[in-house]
Amino acid sequence: MQYFIGIVPPDDYKEQISSFRNQWASNRLRDVVEPHITVKAQGGLTEDMRWLENVRLTCSLFQSFKLTLSEPATFGTAVTFLSVETNKIYDLHNRLVESVSPTPDLIKRYLELERGSILMSLDSVVVG
Repeated sequence: MQYFIGIVPPDDYKEQISSFRNQWASNRLRDVVEPHITVKAQGGLTEDMRWLENVRLTCSLFQSFKLTLSEPATFGTAVTFLSVETNKIYDLHNRLVESVSPTPDLIKRYLELERGSILMSLDSVVVG
């Protein structure tokens, strides 16, 4: 099983996003996962879940914050996404990566610690 750490938007946003992404029959994402912002990719999130307590502690110590989603954009023709606009989410991402301690190879593979890598995917799954 693969894990990731994400933020699920409020129901009204979630419904709007689902409606938008369900316009395309070829959209594989709707069958896999609800709308979310991936804050920490799967690198280091192993099945033994030894990382879970560190993640809980990291999140409990982090103050809540507001964020803004931008207009849709794309990676080529495969992925449509909404960018996330707030520095706080990058701070949370960095702390989660630190608390999980993935290998440098996994950090590189899943684009961890890169500015601009946090987004809300709308129409595909990117696998490294």
